[in-house]
Amino acid sequence: MDESRIDRQFEFFREIDKEKFIGRQTYLTDAKRKENDAEHAWHMAIMTILLSEYSNEKIDVLKTVTMLLLHDLVEIDAGDTYAYDEEGKKTQRTRELAAADRIFGLLPEDQGEKLRALWDEFEEGETAEAKFAHGMDHIQPLMLNAATEGKSWKEHGIRLSQVLGRNQNTAEGSEILWEYAYQKFIAPNVEKGRLKRD
Repeated sequence: MDESRIDRQFEFFREIDKEKFIGRQTYLTDAKRKENDAEHAWHMAIMTILLSEYSNEKIDVLKTVTMLLLHDLVEIDAGDTYAYDEEGKKTQRTRELAAADRIFGLLPEDQGEKLRALWDEFEEGETAEAKFAHGMDHIQPLMLNAATEGKSWKEHGIRLSQVLGRNQNTAEGSEILWEYAYQKFIAPNVEKGRLKRD
């Protein structure tokens, strides 16, 4: 047994526990508190297992789930950048790259490189798995915003054009799920004035 290898793996596990402390702007379905990054990742992982049948292309489900479980770990260092925070987005990439170097660097080299490659693949958004993962990352908060009568959208004064801009590539992962999300989560909130038209 290579104790130093196991030690590094457990160091990583302890470090990523901090993801549970990273707050997001999306409320849980009871609208009483906001979700954290770990809850967000868990939710999308299950959604991917069950909704992968609607992917535009055949995907490796385990690979996609792994991407989603990993993609926000960098926020342990970089913090959560709210989807509509244009100022924060200016430094997001730099902050997240430095975080990826440090956090994945905690692991044994072979595992660190493998997970970092998956994180990079998600960030690039070019493969079928990355496109579907991005779709889940966008649709999950739409669902929660709709379930809470647009609470977070209303708090931040979010407009329809911002939501559509954020989701301009969501259909690349699944046209079916994007159409469903638009009809069930977005359109009703526009009609009820929770998402303002420009």
